Amino acid sequence: MRSIATVPGLRRVRHRIRTRVSEHPELYLPFARHKYGGLSPRVVDDTTEMVVDGYTRSASTFAVYALQLAQDQPVRLAHHLHAPAQLIEAARRGLPTLLVIREPRGAILSQLIREPGVDMRDAVAAYVRFHRSLRPYRDSMLVGEFEAVTRHFDVVIRRLNARFGLSLHEFVHTPEAVAECMMMIEQRGSLSPQLLGFESGMVSRQVALSAARALADAHTEGELHEAWVPSDSREAAKQRLAEHWTSRRLDGLRAQAYGLYLEFAGDDAVTAAIPASVVGSLT
Repeated sequence: MRSIATVPGLRRVRHRIRTRVSEHPELYLPFARHKYGGLSPRVVDDTTEMVVDGYTRSASTFAVYALQLAQDQPVRLAHHLHAPAQLIEAARRGLPTLLVIREPRGAILSQLIREPGVDMRDAVAAYVRFHRSLRPYRDSMLVGEFEAVTRHFDVVIRRLNARFGLSLHEFVHTPEAVAECMMMIEQRGSLSPQLLGFESGMVSRQVALSAARALADAHTEGELHEAWVPSDSREAAKQRLAEHWTSRRLDGLRAQAYGLYLEFAGDDAVTAAIPASVVGSLT
């Protein structure tokens, strides 16, 4: 018998309901704590020292691993919930918070590769609702744009320290450090408790690195790697989706999504990623 979650029409309904409910901490967070009671993702609670989260496929995984790898002692993080409720609750608690954000096309096409049951229009609407619901809390968090997070995370950490009075060590983007970070991310799909615990600040860097290297030496292949890191096959799939991205029926929602991206990312926004057809509607 097929699970309700695997029926295409019901998956779409489920995604729409989740999009709306996940905006409300009082409704969504108790459910999330019950559903995600393991090591990762982590829901904000009284043990949380910092929150790193954002719309799905916006480099939160890189941010979490790079941040933890740079520290001498693990940081207790709430992360990977991909729900506005998590960030809203963090703002209400006054917790140091990093909101990662990615330009809409990149985030949504990557999401649809990862979640093929999601309708593109629903995904764009979800992106818009996600960021719109955070508008009242924008000044309570630091925003890290995708390119800044993945290429200049040392600067992002420096801004976190200045914004929240922290003393985090900066992640230095040497080839060796980035390779180490990506190696750990590649093994994330193993659901290793050492790696998942490392994400949340419950396992030391040394233990997590040892586990990741052992997994890498085992030459695990397939979905384990494809799910979390760029690949030629994923890029090809994105290209097949690209023509649907430019559909006229999405014009209004696309413009709203890009407007919110510019609003949140500010000076770090990658304006070259905004198509000329959208620019006029934003001015």
